Amino acid sequence: MSHHVCLYFQVHQPYRLRDLRITEIGSQETAYFDDEKNRAIFRKVAEKCYLPTNALLLELMERHPDFRVAFSLSGVFLEQCALYGEDVLNSFRALAATGNIEFLAETYYHSLSCLASLPEFCEQVTQHVETVEALFGQTPTVFRNTELVYSNELAQIARLMGFQGILAEGADHILQGRTPNIPYRPPRFRLPASIERTVRGHRPLDLRARDIVVLLKNYKLSDDIAFRFSDHTWSGYPLHADRFADWIKESPGDCVNLFMDYETFGEHQWADTGIFEFLRHLPQAWQNRGMTTVTPSDVICAWKRKPLEIYDAHTYISWADLERDLSAWLGNRIQDAALRAVYALESLVKESQDPGLLENWRRLLSSDHLYYMCTKYWSDGDVHKYFSPYDSPYEAYRRFSDALCDLRHRLTTSYKLQATS
Repeated sequence: MSHHVCLYFQVHQPYRLRDLRITEIGSQETAYFDDEKNRAIFRKVAEKCYLPTNALLLELMERHPDFRVAFSLSGVFLEQCALYGEDVLNSFRALAATGNIEFLAETYYHSLSCLASLPEFCEQVTQHVETVEALFGQTPTVFRNTELVYSNELAQIARLMGFQGILAEGADHILQGRTPNIPYRPPRFRLPASIERTVRGHRPLDLRARDIVVLLKNYKLSDDIAFRFSDHTWSGYPLHADRFADWIKESPGDCVNLFMDYETFGEHQWADTGIFEFLRHLPQAWQNRGMTTVTPSDVICAWKRKPLEIYDAHTYISWADLERDLSAWLGNRIQDAALRAVYALESLVKESQDPGLLENWRRLLSSDHLYYMCTKYWSDGDVHKYFSPYDSPYEAYRRFSDALCDLRHRLTTSYKLQATS
């Protein structure tokens, strides 16, 4: 019987790519990202999700002083707040001022750098921690990797960086019948010396820990809200707060971790589905059953001296699709080629010491660009097609390749000019 609920929301918006003309490539003044579309999408989601949901959470925290929530706000989302939505940023600051919010760390550019470049991964995590500190006065001590991509090695890297906890998917093939509703730990092992040297050179936190705690998403109960809430064919429809609270109460373990995209509220599940009223009544429904909400740090603190079972993810897992693997981003040849091509420019970009080139390159690292290239179920009109701003995966690849071609031209031109000067 679970007595606690941990609510965690991911908040992210990528920079979507322009359709570059062939004559623009190599012009030295080409803008890669569609500012008009990015602004329009940000403001649409702000009005449908961020502003009303933040206002509702603030109301709930005033009514229920112990109601607690965790967020991770990607760096590129925070950049877009500065560009298009100071009101959105201020609404998150108002939530932070209650003392009931925990901010988690992640890769600043919502990248898959953990797969391709450990130095870049460490730099992005450090940049994100520093940004959260500057904006909200809070130092994250729990790490959430992009798209909940996780492995044993990544957990140990996060531990070396000073984090006391990390989030992961509660994958059935790893749990093998065990509950996701208790904390776990990764297997203990020593990372290669080369990895340790790289990580220790980018330690954003001063914390030292022998172990790191793994908190697992209860995907069945999370997806009841995030994906099935408005599905009229679902046996659980319509879902009300009391019924959902009963399901959580009956779920075995100590704490049910409900992890999902924040855009669930108002954007993926529209207001007319009743999603806001559902959220409005959840804290009272939990309170009536003797349940409390906690943050990831609360869970870790409560289990600090208890023995933890091992969660052994020797290959990468994620929270995407039925496979819970990397195939949403690296499942076909165009995705693999795009990842290799963009990271092949890392040394040139960083050696150029050009802030504009570095910023453009890093924005191209966002995992969304690869996600839009997924061809697994495109003909079925699945979730990949729903989220993509492009007509097809091949259009996504073409736009990405054109931007990368221009970036490569800028870099090589810059080096030629330096060599002749």
